Amino acid sequence: MHIAAALLFCACAAAASAGAAELGARLAKADSARGEKVFRKCVACHTVEKGGRKKIGPNLWNIVGAPVGAREGFRYSSAMLAFGGSWTPERLDAYLAKPRGFVKGGSMSFVGLKREQDRADVIVFLSGMGDSPADFGKTLEASAGLPPPEPEDYGVMVAAPGASETFDACTSCHSERIVAQQGLTRDQWDELLNLMVEEQEMEPIEGDARATILDYLGAHYGPGRPNFPQN
Repeated sequence: MHIAAALLFCACAAAASAGAAELGARLAKADSARGEKVFRKCVACHTVEKGGRKKIGPNLWNIVGAPVGAREGFRYSSAMLAFGGSWTPERLDAYLAKPRGFVKGGSMSFVGLKREQDRADVIVFLSGMGDSPADFGKTLEASAGLPPPEPEDYGVMVAAPGASETFDACTSCHSERIVAQQGLTRDQWDELLNLMVEEQEMEPIEGDARATILDYLGAHYGPGRPNFPQN
């Protein structure tokens, strides 16, 4: 029994070490500018600048390495408070992949970032949004080997002007498939955005961003189209 337990411990330790090494390699290749772009999915619920206000979620300045659930003035779920510890890169990577799967009972509705390199890029971006950014062992060789940006992936949504802004705004809370199933006029989409703010506490989308999103939705998800694209 003791031998089996020791072997299991060694196997778990080896897996953890391999996982840390794999994340370290991704972080060494990560690009903050790409991370900032991916982070657009998060801006409906979070600010990241120093002194930024809380929204549905807390401000994320200095979040890398910070204690979990400790932002003053923000009301965290009991699950997040019980989680404890600090936001290490490893924890952030796992949390960004599947928030509710990593913190059981947590309240964040974001579905997660499937692409491993997207998560690494966001972590490096967030590290830069703090008083002491980490370099994560970056080297010239790692930078030279940086892969080209992957093409934008909008899931089942139509790839057209405004798709990026719409996809980022909508998938911060739900699947893009919910959008693709609708058939509303531009005015009806406008009313729906207002309703989401009033009833779901969504952060308001205003100005040019709102106009771009409404133009896109009205053009591609109006009443004159099939409710769901056939792939």
